[in-house]
Amino acid sequence: MRPRVFVITGIIILAVAGTVAACGDRATLPLEAGVGPSPALPPPHPTLVPTVKIAAAKGWPADAAPVPAPGLRVSALARGLDHPRWLAVLPNNDVLVAETNAPKRPDDGKGIRGLVQRTLFSKAGASVPSANRITLLRDDGHGGVERHEFLKGLTSPFGMALAGDSLYVADTDALLRFPYRPGQTEITAPGTVVCDLPGGPINHHWTKNVVASADGRTLYVSVGSNSNVAENGLPAEDGRAAVWQVDAATGAHRVFAGGLRNPVGMAWQPQTGALWVAVNERDEIGSDLVPDYMTAVRDGAFYGWPFSYYGQHVDERVKPPHPEMVARAAVPDYALGAHTASLGLAFSETGSLPASLTQGAFVGQHGSWNRNPPSGYRVIFVPFAAGRPAGEPVEVLTGFLNGSSEAQGRPVGVAMDRNGALLVADDVGNTVWKVTGAVGSGSEAKR
Repeated sequence: MRPRVFVITGIIILAVAGTVAACGDRATLPLEAGVGPSPALPPPHPTLVPTVKIAAAKGWPADAAPVPAPGLRVSALARGLDHPRWLAVLPNNDVLVAETNAPKRPDDGKGIRGLVQRTLFSKAGASVPSANRITLLRDDGHGGVERHEFLKGLTSPFGMALAGDSLYVADTDALLRFPYRPGQTEITAPGTVVCDLPGGPINHHWTKNVVASADGRTLYVSVGSNSNVAENGLPAEDGRAAVWQVDAATGAHRVFAGGLRNPVGMAWQPQTGALWVAVNERDEIGSDLVPDYMTAVRDGAFYGWPFSYYGQHVDERVKPPHPEMVARAAVPDYALGAHTASLGLAFSETGSLPASLTQGAFVGQHGSWNRNPPSGYRVIFVPFAAGRPAGEPVEVLTGFLNGSSEAQGRPVGVAMDRNGALLVADDVGNTVWKVTGAVGSGSEAKR
């Protein structure tokens, strides 16, 4: 009888998944209303069944590519990777690519609701086993790219940062240090644990990122929440929804800034030296809420999660309420649109891009699941002036979404190479894209 039970259960799950996918609300505001320093924040619109609109992972047809903005050219730096999510560019212009996916998380999303969510999200490629490696890409000097297995045997690696002769890698459950020699194409030495990071059987937001201070003595690690809005209880959120400050020598750490639901991309603003972070906000209170954002994080600041959003807008779902925490909540600097899943963050540099794209930040928007119609699935540029956002975002790469139901690709990490070109990790397209100016040759040659 057991096989029959499994079949019936499977049919029920698929039926429920289909019902969930067809229910929920629809955005009443244009996406642009939730973008900028003062986004529109309409009343919450929770529904009995969450809005679910997931683009199935399809991949790119042969020789297809995202659509660049006028004046830009896009080429494939490397295809055929295994879920490339994050990038780091070394001083010699070698590119490190974290090929990674979620670890096993047996306690994340238990019950029928969790089962349905896993069924739906598997369409988006979330169930693919993690390659658990870092690959090195190097220009071979002849119009091609060498590919080397740089580090292997990791545990859902994500962030990478070079400081002096040490390479730091943020695994899902530990910050690791490896010895690094300029030009090497493989690290075989074992990593040293600098400090443990929150992992465990829930590990809801599993990606951990790391950047280093200019002198390399201090590391900053982003750690996402263990839930949407603390539905697993506040004890499960200990040390999470925060950016940590870590002493590189001793591993001693503290929360640098908190209340950040899922901080992922981090980058230093060139003019001010401030640390900026891209943050994914909460779900399931309507297609128009809550905008993801990027903000300069201040030492000791609290940004509201889970008690409030975008400053002091109370989330009534969180029980018991904590008005004293809401009163502390800082307002983020710049909204990036509701449910866009803004992950990648990199400040531009002078090089092979047009001058209009050399003062500001690039943001990789992985794409929504909880908005109808979908949002994100693009790379944007936010212009800056005097170290602050100054203007409307500009679309840099689009075409990742084929209609509204299929994803040819999904941008995650973004980085600038040493020639000033923009690199984009596409985890559904299994490609690292390179964006340069449309006029010229050499570094812009199609690979």
